[in-house]
Amino acid sequence: MATRSQLIIRTALKEGQRTLSEYDSKRILAAYGVPISREMLVSTAKEAREAAMKIGYPVVLKACSAEEAHKTEKGLIAVNLPGQKELNEAFAALSKRAGKNYRGAYLVQEMVKGAREIMIGMHRDPSFGPAILFGLGGIFTEILQDVVFRVAPLKKRDAADMMRSIRGYKILDAVRGMPAVDKSVLSSALLAVSKIALDHPEIAEIDINPLIISGNRPIAVDGLVVLTDTAETE
Repeated sequence: MATRSQLIIRTALKEGQRTLSEYDSKRILAAYGVPISREMLVSTAKEAREAAMKIGYPVVLKACSAEEAHKTEKGLIAVNLPGQKELNEAFAALSKRAGKNYRGAYLVQEMVKGAREIMIGMHRDPSFGPAILFGLGGIFTEILQDVVFRVAPLKKRDAADMMRSIRGYKILDAVRGMPAVDKSVLSSALLAVSKIALDHPEIAEIDINPLIISGNRPIAVDGLVVLTDTAETE
């Protein structure tokens, strides 16, 4: 897993990138066992339709490029597309917004549904090293700022403590007819991010937001890996 991830990172650095695309970011996460949404990278509307048929409607369509980290703000995401007609229209709209000079691809992704959203992240502090973050995700990340952190390396007891330490910890329990979140999967995801940070000092930040709780299982529907400015290519 480290070798595969290192290849992605080295390729990005040689191309002068400091941010990985969502697709490449999630390839690294998945290599370490973080559950991610089913998705396919495409270049044309025809490929998008073929991908959607394999994944199954409804789907999400996103512009996917290392230069497009803020897709939502730029209108480069279309969600809950129920069929081929809507997908075609969304592809045309996103292509127009991306502009003639857009050189990226597009991501066709399963539409993961769930009322609860979690975030996991990593920030490499110059003094303390990699700090792993856990908290409420989605729009609540900035609004409620209910986030805790621990310095890597994490152990299982650290992950369990982080889950208990947020103010909104009860969101992980059975609530309003929803099942309790599979905390073993969340724990494994936290440990995976810790491992990624230790294996790859070239990574400055990791942002997995949100992990949508689908049933009882967290699934990362977005991910971002930022590389350090001083990362070496050799």
